[in-house]
Amino acid sequence: MRIDKMLANLGYGSRKEVKQLLKSGAVRIDDVIVKDAKQHVDEKNQTVTLNGEVIEYKEFIYLMMNKPPGVLSATEDSAAETVIDLLEIEDQVYEPFPVGRLDKDTEGLLLITNDGQLAHRLLSPKKHVPKTYFAVIDREVTEEDIKAFAKGVILDDGYETKPGELKILKSGLRSDIELTITEGKFHQVKRMFEAVGKRVVYLKRISMGPLPLDETLELGEYRELTDDEVELLREYQVR
Repeated sequence: MRIDKMLANLGYGSRKEVKQLLKSGAVRIDDVIVKDAKQHVDEKNQTVTLNGEVIEYKEFIYLMMNKPPGVLSATEDSAAETVIDLLEIEDQVYEPFPVGRLDKDTEGLLLITNDGQLAHRLLSPKKHVPKTYFAVIDREVTEEDIKAFAKGVILDDGYETKPGELKILKSGLRSDIELTITEGKFHQVKRMFEAVGKRVVYLKRISMGPLPLDETLELGEYRELTDDEVELLREYQVR
């Protein structure tokens, strides 16, 4: 990769600004000053420094966010705040995008990456990657609901969902539940409960495939996935 492209991709300025950096002698490859913007660098095997600081180049970025309510799962929006707006500039320069969507008022686990291949694998309807949600339901959730969800319910548009695994954590006038589904239809969890005459008043995604939400993340906080977590997602096979 050309050194000017690498530095620009990492957010060190426009191509023009990066050329000025190079001319100043601030950039070194393997401790040799580089001033030629066209100079190629092997980003995996050579060490690049800027003013003595080592620059780490990554092709892909993998982030886990605890999405807060009121924020869109989108890369940009002219009127509303998006999950990308919550990222630091040094992460935004990788041009990541959310893997799937959480409704605006839904909280919880959201993966953000620029790895299109991994995103496709996790979202492909053929892969049936399970997603688990915690929800508070206005009304009592019963064994009949568990049976109905296990068969699949008919949504308001006539679509019959694939089977979902419903667990009742607390039942009463307001019930706490966990629901695992393998689809991602628009407002699916809310519409599934509407199909059995009940209403979701709080919704949080707590896992996706093999990856649980890091409960130490406050709403709106995020962190990079560990190498092991990335490998888990890459190797994940639905049994």
